Amino acid sequence: MDLSKLSSPELRNLQEQIKRELKQREGMDKQKAREQIFAIAQQSGVPLKELLAGFPGSRNKGGKVEARYRNPGNANEQWTGRGRQPKWVRDWVDSGKSIDGLRI
Repeated sequence: MDLSKLSSPELRNLQEQIKRELKQREGMDKQKAREQIFAIAQQSGVPLKELLAGFPGSRNKGGKVEARYRNPGNANEQWTGRGRQPKWVRDWVDSGKSIDGLRI
């Protein structure tokens, strides 16, 4: 196909067709890969969850993380040490105290 002979609108139309086709093919490729993975797992007799559990980058989502810090003024306020620091932790550290003083 000689692209130099196409007009700008024809090129844009072709570009959109290519985007749609690539998206469709990527979906088909992913589905084919899933089917192959399931088939291999089934042939080997290993449950897929067990197989993927040790895969790098996989996480056991939904599990609770234990709190590592507790507000001395309110025992109901706890923090795991992940994510943004709660206000009571920031206030504690800003007052010059070590965060280790909040450890559970």
